Amino acid sequence: MMAAGSLEGRRAFVAGASRGIGRNIAYALAREGAAVAVAARSTREGKLAGTIHSVAANIESEGGRAFAVECDVTDEASVEAAVDRTAHEFGGIDILVANAGVMWLKPTLDTPLKRWELCMRVNLTGVFLVTRAVLPHARKNATASLIAVTTTGVGMTELGSNAYWTSKAGVERYYTGLATELERDNIAVNCLAPKKVVRTEGMEVAARDLDIPADMFEPDEAMGRAAVILAAQDASSMTGTVQYSLDLLEQTMDRAGA
Repeated sequence: MMAAGSLEGRRAFVAGASRGIGRNIAYALAREGAAVAVAARSTREGKLAGTIHSVAANIESEGGRAFAVECDVTDEASVEAAVDRTAHEFGGIDILVANAGVMWLKPTLDTPLKRWELCMRVNLTGVFLVTRAVLPHARKNATASLIAVTTTGVGMTELGSNAYWTSKAGVERYYTGLATELERDNIAVNCLAPKKVVRTEGMEVAARDLDIPADMFEPDEAMGRAAVILAAQDASSMTGTVQYSLDLLEQTMDRAGA
């Protein structure tokens, strides 16, 4: 694995970067030297705090390079326009973080069809659209890295099922298969999930009825640090995997100390 700090000169498109995990990943990539497109629908403050402009401004205030770009991952034209604007602004794209998502954690009988379809449209189809739009740009580079954010809930079948976990399971199948398609292009394709719960604005709303113990939360910066590691990969080092934030950080520290 390449060491932290190896992202100087790289160009990242982070979908769903106005708040929560996406925002933290955007900050982490920028601090390691990447130019970051902060992409999301949130151009104005709404019910949840955070906009693409506030995140981009924070990155620039720390001396990083950021580009705020409006993007609705459910709209093909919006995605393609946002990616093209980013490639023009940065001169290319070689890192994608597909993070945009909506959460619905209720069981089948408490799930309206519109909620089910929204999760699939944003969490699964949205990943497909941003990935497809970024791929022509990624292929122009000697190396590139695609990262899709998923969840440990994919494997927690003992807790039942819901639209959110099901959509993320589809993402994992899509990306592990895509890794095979892109191996010859030297493009790393990996999924990244939190090992524990991440305290985000969206999670606070979606899981407000759940009693989550304090020790079930992971540090806010863990996903960002793990994304930096994956962003530095290529197809020869790590691809076709589903990584968990705290595990990946621990493995990287063990290798560094070996």
